[in-house]
Amino acid sequence: MPDRDRELRGAVEAHRTLEHSLVGLTDAQARQPSLLPDWTVGHVLTHIARNADGVRAMVEGAQRGEVAEMYPGGFERRNADIARGAGRTAEALIDDVRMSAARLELAFEANDDAAWDGEGITVFGPARIDALPLRRWREVEVHHADLGLAYSWRNWPAEYVRLELAQLTMLWNSRRSMGMTGLPDAALAVDEHHRVAWLLGRATIDGLEPAGLMG
Repeated sequence: MPDRDRELRGAVEAHRTLEHSLVGLTDAQARQPSLLPDWTVGHVLTHIARNADGVRAMVEGAQRGEVAEMYPGGFERRNADIARGAGRTAEALIDDVRMSAARLELAFEANDDAAWDGEGITVFGPARIDALPLRRWREVEVHHADLGLAYSWRNWPAEYVRLELAQLTMLWNSRRSMGMTGLPDAALAVDEHHRVAWLLGRATIDGLEPAGLMG
């Protein structure tokens, strides 16, 4: 069972950390390349905001007793929304990130037990509502580092890294043949932040191919 309070707290703290780091962002910085292929800083910030809206749509659907879609229109609509918003001013991007996060936090606060037990539909399939706080925490931490500004995977909170490592290790093992589970020795030789970054495709480890879990 998820530790809902811990994961909600983590997501909210990730929102505040991101917002703090965006103070002083310039229009020129918003247009510079991020660490993600073909995406600028503006693309990443728009994606973070639209992710908040999509998570909120599923949460509010569950509050109505419905199974709502995160991104009506699927990847095509999602990508079009990101492309449309990427070229805005830094001020507009920051405001979008801040307000979308605030709306999501209010939606989470409004949940009752029935809503937490509900489901939503992501582009990858069904998702439990009680799994969304950790998913949102991951989204903000990982894409905050993807901006390529001052914050990197080395700055991820230790609690997030610990939870993520447990999740990703289980995913790694689930994709291996019986008797072949366990992370490679080279992955175990690096610190946990580096290990999680490799598992998420955000860092390399000498002697290892990409983990391939996120694509």
